[in-house]
Amino acid sequence: ALEAAAHGVHWTFAPMVDIGRDPRWGRVAECLGEDPYLSGVLAAAMVEGFQGNDLADTGSIAACAKHFAGYGACESGKDYNTTDLTERQLRSVHLPPFEAACRAGVATFMTSFSDIDGIPASANELLLRQILREEWGFDGFVVSDWESIPQLCVHGLSADHVEAVLEAARAGVDMDMAGWTYVSHLAGLVHDDRLPESVIDTMVANVLRVKLRLGLFDRPYTDPSIFPASGNPYHLEAARRSAVQSSVLLKNENGALPLALDRLERVAVIGPLADEPFEQLGTWVFDGDPSLSCTPLEALRAVCAGQCKLRTVRGLETTRSRNQEGFEEAVDAAAWADVAVLFLGEESILSGEAHCRADISLPGAQEELIAAVAATGTPVVLVVLAGRPLALERVVAHADAILYAWHPGTMAGPAIADLLVGAECPSGKLAMTLPRVTGQIPIYYAYKHTGKPVTPESWMHIDDIPADSPQLSMGNTSFHMDVHYTPLFPFGHGLSYTRFEVHDVRVDREHLPIGESLVVRADVVNAGPRSGTEVVQLYVRDPVASVTRPVRELKGFQRVALEPGERRTVEFEVHTDDLRFPGRDMTPTVDTGRIQVWVGGSSEARAGTQFEIVES
Repeated sequence: ALEAAAHGVHWTFAPMVDIGRDPRWGRVAECLGEDPYLSGVLAAAMVEGFQGNDLADTGSIAACAKHFAGYGACESGKDYNTTDLTERQLRSVHLPPFEAACRAGVATFMTSFSDIDGIPASANELLLRQILREEWGFDGFVVSDWESIPQLCVHGLSADHVEAVLEAARAGVDMDMAGWTYVSHLAGLVHDDRLPESVIDTMVANVLRVKLRLGLFDRPYTDPSIFPASGNPYHLEAARRSAVQSSVLLKNENGALPLALDRLERVAVIGPLADEPFEQLGTWVFDGDPSLSCTPLEALRAVCAGQCKLRTVRGLETTRSRNQEGFEEAVDAAAWADVAVLFLGEESILSGEAHCRADISLPGAQEELIAAVAATGTPVVLVVLAGRPLALERVVAHADAILYAWHPGTMAGPAIADLLVGAECPSGKLAMTLPRVTGQIPIYYAYKHTGKPVTPESWMHIDDIPADSPQLSMGNTSFHMDVHYTPLFPFGHGLSYTRFEVHDVRVDREHLPIGESLVVRADVVNAGPRSGTEVVQLYVRDPVASVTRPVRELKGFQRVALEPGERRTVEFEVHTDDLRFPGRDMTPTVDTGRIQVWVGGSSEARAGTQFEIVES
């Protein structure tokens, strides 16, 4: 926010708080994950980060919660595609992050390209008037997404741009982004008595209210000299810390990580993403400055200098290359080395708006490259740089360790190097489930139980079905026959270089009256050899309700730093309001009855207890 404000930017199109449950969709690279609670917490934090305590303060810029709403539910993960959402899905899953941003005081909202129950968002009065203005009390302004008002004609909702403007204005869109349709037609609609002038007055007032809060009429110009320089050491360190904390250690076997530089003599750095300063910045960085970037190769050269030899080979020209001419050199480097560190994944252009994929396995010949390197017998550390969760089922066995770094930005190199050599201890957790194969999508932790849930006993792999088996010989439960029903790595998963245990999950009262709260406590122990930080997560389930509920829902998390052997009690306050859901009539509902609770290091936490909600 400070760097943007220093350059005269007063408004940013962030945070993007759409729920992402289909990693084929390119814009999962921008979203905050698959979970409504997590996305809401992060959305509120981002609004506070952009806007500060007061929009008029120097360095504050107006935030924009986008894309309102349901954009992430596009069918088959294709951007701009149809969304088929019930109002219950909308209110249960897709709206909570937007409401959290609204409660945090976000200045503006942006409409989605999507249609909700046949009405595109830029003409949707349920979203823009009933929910946003009346239910949530939002008093900022609403901007359309890029040309989404004239696109009402393309949707087939409006016959021409005049009708599109009328629909959008009536629904509550205050500003037309890039379409020029408001400029061309609003005055004529008022002149023809088709649109009350009071609607224009409200639109103008909403925009001016935000400008007044920003102090633009008192300080219309920016003095860059009062701001810190862009790319200063403080900001670069913040970028490094962010990259460290967001990187996720998925797998670590055979003592592969951290790299013991005092015992290693030769390190091979292989792959097309080891030394690409622009690609590590990710999507939507038109003005990103790769000259500020430090790449993983640069950082590893620095940390290895004077301690071990380092050899680097691309193996593939780009992540999409299928030409395997570089494999021989890569294999030679791996055979020479004590450890091979591969930097694979996706270039930045493979994710982002309109950059969607039907197959989310590693593109090009990257799977063949890691298999060839692993065949040398040299330990393999795989570092994945990508904008989305990738399906790694076919490569996970080839790697002794996997660090998922996403597109970590300017300071990717120092962050990744610090994690690889143990100067930093991994603590990141997955905000999205990693599928085994693309065909499992959508797969997410908060699924519904259904009437025929799969069990270990009922699942059978296609290769294990006996010949001439009768149709009813297999359990009639919900699964695919050609892949295990579990994800490759679950939501909330993330390893450390130490080991954490959770014990004695308990509540301070067994009966919770509606309208009150209780405290869930759990003891967390660092049972490993070094200091580290665990993200302790709280999950609940309402097993019997007036409408079907997910098998688990995240309701809290805390970062807990512990020394070896240290034990600490964490506390989570749970109010019955935190357990509300849209009832049969779509109003917020809390049912009486049993609530199950789990605390642990992922959505597969096993340590738990329960309590009962009772009438007040």
